[in-house]
Amino acid sequence: MDKLKTIVDKAVGELDDTLSTDQITNIRIVIEAAVIRSLLEGQHRAVDACVNCEEAEQDIAHKIATAIRKENDALIVNLSSLR
Repeated sequence: MDKLKTIVDKAVGELDDTLSTDQITNIRIVIEAAVIRSLLEGQHRAVDACVNCEEAEQDIAHKIATAIRKENDALIVNLSSLR
């Protein structure tokens, strides 16, 4: 969570100082949502890669995909609580 906040803070910090507090708040929300969507997309791709492996490795891949999905669920809950 702290790393995501750092990414958003850095992006917002690079904005022009002439923006109002309301504008910066709105931009922060947009950037945060984009970072979250990007992170989740990467995790979905990781799950897809696990599912598309050889039959002999399917059991391990299934366990990895399940772990990734659990992490996704925890991430969504944590991010929802930040708002």
